[in-house]
Amino acid sequence: MLKDLVYKNRSYRGYDESRKITREELLDMVECARLAPSSINMQPLKYYLVHEEEEVKKVQPLTHWARALPQMTLPHQGKHAQGFIIICQDTSVFEAIPRFQKDVGIVAQTILLRAVEMGLGGCMIGNYNAQEVKDTLNLSANLHPVLIVAIGKPDETIVLVDVPEDGNTNYYRDENDVHYVPKRSISDLIINK
Repeated sequence: MLKDLVYKNRSYRGYDESRKITREELLDMVECARLAPSSINMQPLKYYLVHEEEEVKKVQPLTHWARALPQMTLPHQGKHAQGFIIICQDTSVFEAIPRFQKDVGIVAQTILLRAVEMGLGGCMIGNYNAQEVKDTLNLSANLHPVLIVAIGKPDETIVLVDVPEDGNTNYYRDENDVHYVPKRSISDLIINK
């Protein structure tokens, strides 16, 4: 069952805007993240939940999607995520932000796996201006955005393919807007003795 969730957990960049995301759904995802391991059990991460239409419209333009496809504007018009979880580090708990980057990855993956289990999907977004997000959301001085997770009902096709012989791992789209994601083979990942 976990393998199925991992396979379905893609970085979606197109959503069904008619499917709104509720605060309760975002809380459910954060509840799972709350239970995840944390370095030295410090638990310095906090979560800002965005689900109300007005706030979603404020956050969306602060995010920059699909850097590997500079010729495209994603999400396409009418395909935006309807919720966001802004993962912040609370520097009043622990000041050094780089110290907890692995925690950020753990909780983000946990959030996304729970989203998939709920019939939703998402995308981790690291391409944003943290100060702009902080100012727009009026976050207190001790809260620093470290990752944005978009949430919605996926409305696009994503296909996993093998990395070609030239080794190019860049994702791409075809003329039908199908999104292809090259993955390295297991034999390329295992270090032999």
